[in-house]
Amino acid sequence: MSRRDRITGKGPQSGNKRSKALNATKRKWNVNLQSVTIMIDGKPKKVKLSTSTIRTLKNKGKM
Repeated sequence: MSRRDRITGKGPQSGNKRSKALNATKRKWNVNLQSVTIMIDGKPKKVKLSTSTIRTLKNKGKM
């Protein structure tokens, strides 16, 4: 299963880790995914969402 937000499609980002000597090695930043239960078509469904999406849904009153 890919590390992707089910609603927004947000996924991991990649870049370089930099040492003190500015050596570059590849690394990636994963999305902070959490399992939550939300209502989809009137039925509870367990999905993985990022914390920023969960916060937005709570603020909009959708959860």
